[in-house]
Amino acid sequence: MSTPLLEVRTTADGSSTLYVPALDEHYHSTHGALQEARHVYLAAGLEPALAESAEATVPVWVLEVGFGTGLNALLTLERTLHAPQVIFYDTIEKFPLPANVIGQLSTETYLTNEDLLDYHQQLHASSWNRPVVLTPQFVLLKMAGALQDTPLSENTYQVIYFDAFAPEKQPDMWTDEIFAQLYAATAPGGVLVSYCAKGSFRRSLKAAGWLVEKIPGPPGKREMTRARKAA
Repeated sequence: MSTPLLEVRTTADGSSTLYVPALDEHYHSTHGALQEARHVYLAAGLEPALAESAEATVPVWVLEVGFGTGLNALLTLERTLHAPQVIFYDTIEKFPLPANVIGQLSTETYLTNEDLLDYHQQLHASSWNRPVVLTPQFVLLKMAGALQDTPLSENTYQVIYFDAFAPEKQPDMWTDEIFAQLYAATAPGGVLVSYCAKGSFRRSLKAAGWLVEKIPGPPGKREMTRARKAA
């Protein structure tokens, strides 16, 4: 399971992403990695879940498909610094980044909070396949491997960040079977959010039982997808 050749590139908002020449694909939007993550995954996914689980004693479970550069995880951890809820953050990654690539991301150029820089390093340094308590309110579990081969507890996650490469680049991640697997793992009333708004994606979600809506996308993209498991 070797990591493909990667190039670090700067996006329009000054934040970094990775480019995979073999796929001609970026890890994030070239219009802005940071603003895409905040819009798609936090604003459309995490924030509503935190609002619905307003009791501080009730944890919120998040599953991220595609850990990548750790940006979504980092921004989620940052949110817990200002919220009472504990977040259990599980993430699945088939191709963990090597240390030399992580060191080239230049997060210090767009993350001005020194604490976040330290947390970013901790996210990547944390052991795989076992829970790690990074803060009293953020527990990380990084799972190495393919989603298809990863057993997930049923009715668990309030939020799923679906951040796989585009369907035409990684078609095995956008099948009816994948979204049925994720539907089973989602808690009643939970949501799945993704930058993708393709019709084939929405049809696969509906075939698995999801209630699907198109909502405004991040800068540079007209629409994104949010799907909900009926309560």
